[in-house]
Amino acid sequence: MKLHELKPVEGSRKAQKRVGRGTGSGLGKTSGKGQKGQKSRSGGGVKPGFEGGQMPLYRRLPKRGFTNIFAKQIVEVNVERLNIFENGTEVTEALLKERGVVSKTLDGVKILGNGELTKSLTVKVSRFSKSAQEKIEAAGGKVEVI
Repeated sequence: MKLHELKPVEGSRKAQKRVGRGTGSGLGKTSGKGQKGQKSRSGGGVKPGFEGGQMPLYRRLPKRGFTNIFAKQIVEVNVERLNIFENGTEVTEALLKERGVVSKTLDGVKILGNGELTKSLTVKVSRFSKSAQEKIEAAGGKVEVI
């Protein structure tokens, strides 16, 4: 097979629909939109969720709760994930992001106590759970809240 012999598989390339090009094309006159009505007009049609004037579903259902605009978005990391660092490393939020432990730091990072820590590290992040703090200190490390 040579480059000049390549061609698409039969039926994989479909011709573009050309509307309004005369009656002989099969899509002339009304361009496949039928006769009259809202959907046949230029710019016609209804917005998503419109139910013909009936009260739409999204307005019939009751609203619940609210979104707290002051809520902090904290990324959680388990203490066992910190084993990728060498002994004596100073682990910061920036270092966690750089090494791919977290993808975004958002409003801060919280270290949780799931798993075991075998390295002695100095961890400087926004928050710690009590069990995470105990495990880090038990492994010979230090905890600093930024």
